[in-house]
Amino acid sequence: MSDDQRDQNPAEPAQPAEPSQAPAPAAAAGPEPEPIRFFGTTWLNHDGGYALRRAAVAAGSLITAVAAAVLLRLSYEGLELGNVGPFLSISVVVLFAISSSIAFAKTWESFSRRPAPSSDEAALKGLKAIGFIGSLIAYFLRCLVEAPGEKLRRAEYERAVAEFARRRSARTGNPAARRPKRKK
Repeated sequence: MSDDQRDQNPAEPAQPAEPSQAPAPAAAAGPEPEPIRFFGTTWLNHDGGYALRRAAVAAGSLITAVAAAVLLRLSYEGLELGNVGPFLSISVVVLFAISSSIAFAKTWESFSRRPAPSSDEAALKGLKAIGFIGSLIAYFLRCLVEAPGEKLRRAEYERAVAEFARRRSARTGNPAARRPKRKK
């Protein structure tokens, strides 16, 4: 077959080799769990290496926090070597301490509730970036108990499943097969 003939023939859609590989219909399968960063949806049944992932994320966040603290210590020593004065040196330490504590509190809070749409989260992004060590420590501590945000997502998922089951059980029969109501 020449190139011209190939261009004129429409491509045939690929057929699955087995019926089991056919795409599943978009039937009412129920709500899907929301994935969590680094964990996907393994938090739902604690499968797929969930415990190993929790340990790895906890270790990774702790190692990153320690490395960041070492870098901050080196930068502080650089300020002391530069003889910038005690005011600036103390200001930098206080800035990082306050930023880290705010970042820790906001990160820890985000594990238990979603921020309101009109909240000041966008305004605090810079402050949380400066105090990233606090966020890393919050992530580490939460990984010791559960996947960060698991409790919130589990409550939302269970609520959605219960709502879905309630809506599905309220339906009776095929609505298209019902007779139209008589006019009086």
